[in-house]
Amino acid sequence: MYNPQMSRESDLQRVVDCGIVAVVRFAEPGPLVEVMHALAEGGVTVAEVTFTVPNAIDVIREARRLLGERILLGAGTVLDSETCRAAILAGAEFIVAPCVNLDVIKLCRRYDKLVMPGAFTPTEILAAWEAGADIVKVFPTDIVGPAFFKAMRGPLPQVKLMPTGGVDLNTAAEFLKAGAVCLGIGGQMVDPKLVAARDFAGITALAKQYVQIVRAFKTDK
Repeated sequence: MYNPQMSRESDLQRVVDCGIVAVVRFAEPGPLVEVMHALAEGGVTVAEVTFTVPNAIDVIREARRLLGERILLGAGTVLDSETCRAAILAGAEFIVAPCVNLDVIKLCRRYDKLVMPGAFTPTEILAAWEAGADIVKVFPTDIVGPAFFKAMRGPLPQVKLMPTGGVDLNTAAEFLKAGAVCLGIGGQMVDPKLVAARDFAGITALAKQYVQIVRAFKTDK
């Protein structure tokens, strides 16, 4: 499934244009391809399948087969280079991690894939950026809030930051105003209760609300 023709630069632009990276996880993998289809229906066209999902590789492969280019598909919770390579070969176009692993970043560069390692402190953020991160995921964001992003824009204006954990309908606009280049949104949009109920229309409706916030912010800039 690995597609060497995909461009990291164009994929990065797609992430920035969408403004949202959906974090797709659930206790069992059955409904997740339909979840990603529902997200796309709502305008969220970038999604990561986390490796906390059982048989995540199979979900990524099936989503790539059924959804094609409708979703920019990534893998999340990638902790090592072996998992990273397996995800890329299964069809993942970007890799997200909860922490900074230099081997993961190096492998993504080798395959020309987007990489978004997780960091929490200014030192970790800069280390990830200097190692080759395309976007640095600030996690867990609910501890630091939008003020942290505003503070980081002073010394590190060149670093693209994505808050994850703590982004909801009430905080999304504030993170964007504080300088976030995009938003990582998990259970607040991919609501586990909606997934369990197979309420894909409900997921689409939530996705539309977040998309509307991003579009309103970009219109007002």
